[in-house]
Amino acid sequence: MENKLTPEGGEASREQAWRSRLLDHGSQLATVLSSARRIAVIGIKPVHVGGPAYYVPAYLQAAGYEIVPVPVYYPDVAEMLGAPTVRSLRDVQPPADLVLLFRRSGDVPQHLEEILAANPRVVWMQLGIEHAEVAETLARAGITVVQNACAMVEHRRPRP
Repeated sequence: MENKLTPEGGEASREQAWRSRLLDHGSQLATVLSSARRIAVIGIKPVHVGGPAYYVPAYLQAAGYEIVPVPVYYPDVAEMLGAPTVRSLRDVQPPADLVLLFRRSGDVPQHLEEILAANPRVVWMQLGIEHAEVAETLARAGITVVQNACAMVEHRRPRP
């Protein structure tokens, strides 16, 4: 029997549904950012280390987002950007509506279980970070996914 997209659903519509959660167009990304308020940043770095994993969350905080730092390293750092650090998404209360990942692409799978448990609306993998299998798993779980895009650049982008 051939799978067809039907109003009742079926295999073709399920396939289309999860794929529609993989976002990559400017207007889609602007919508994601405009609807987010609380962002958990996995892999954030302290000010003395610097780099994009510090200045992008700092920019987003200055733009009005609440940042929840979830560093992977720096066990002695108890606070970043004026907020207490949290060591796992499971401990983020209230839950974040967007998870921003600053991890190498190969390290993304080690965060899959905690991301699924936290069930954020969106997972955003920063510029240069992508993982097709993790993105598909998240999208099939109903989580919107952005890959290989800088949240700061997209936030700054002028919109018509």
